[in-house]
Amino acid sequence: MLAADLRETLVMTVDVMRDARDPWWVISSAAVALHGVAPIEVGDVDVLMSVGDARRAMDGLGVVPTKDRASSLFRSTLFGRWETPPLVVEIMAGFHVTTSAGWTEVLPRTRVSVPLDRRVVYVPDRAELAAILSMFGRPKDFERVRLLTS
Repeated sequence: MLAADLRETLVMTVDVMRDARDPWWVISSAAVALHGVAPIEVGDVDVLMSVGDARRAMDGLGVVPTKDRASSLFRSTLFGRWETPPLVVEIMAGFHVTTSAGWTEVLPRTRVSVPLDRRVVYVPDRAELAAILSMFGRPKDFERVRLLTS
C-alpha cells in the first residue's frame, strides 16, 4: 500500500508524462515502493526521461532547469525540481553516476508497467533497479537493495 502523498505525487507525475515521446522511468525509493516493498521511506520521486521530454515537461510545468546540479556522485544533462506535488519530483535527463569506470549513464533497459489509479507508472524491473541502486553506492541505496531483494 502506497502512502497517500506518494500516490498523489505519482498520479500527478504520470499525468504530466502522458505526452512523453520516449520511455521514462521512476527510479530509487519510489520505484522500490512501486515494486511492493514496505515499509520504505520515500522522500521524493526521481524520474528519468529523455532530454527532449524533460525539456517539454519542465516547460509545461514552469520548472526552471537547475544550473550546475552536478555533484561528486551524480550529474544530469538536464535537471529540475517540480515542487507542486506533495513530494518533490526530480526530473532528470542524461543522468550519470560516477563509478570506478568513470561517469556512467543510468538508462534502464527494462520497463515494468505498474498500474496506479487507472494510470501506468514505469519502473525498471527488480534486478535492474537493484543494480542501479548498487551503482549509487550509498548506505541508503544498499538498504533499498536489501529490501528489494529479500
